Amino acid sequence: MNVSPVPACLLFVALSIAGAAPALAAEHEVAVEKYAFSPMELRIKRGDTVTWVNNEKRVSHSVLLIGRSEESERFFPGEKWSRAFPEAGRYEYRCGPHPEMLGVVIVEE
Repeated sequence: MNVSPVPACLLFVALSIAGAAPALAAEHEVAVEKYAFSPMELRIKRGDTVTWVNNEKRVSHSVLLIGRSEESERFFPGEKWSRAFPEAGRYEYRCGPHPEMLGVVIVEE
């Protein structure tokens, strides 16, 4: 049986594709201060994680995902809460105890 050798460049490409690791998820931060989320709108990639950090001096807050029946526990000054976003979509949220505080995470493919 006569087998022709695989050209080195094709072998390299095949191995590169087979061993390619998926992109690493990124971490994003939203500051909670002066009764506001900053930034109010955050665009991220699918699989990324968002961490809300309470920078207030005396007030606790939460993150309530509107229409999704999901709310973080209250987090106090100096504390934080994180959530991964594995699915693309628009995630509008507000602070549970302070409904005037609004934000949105837009998860892109």
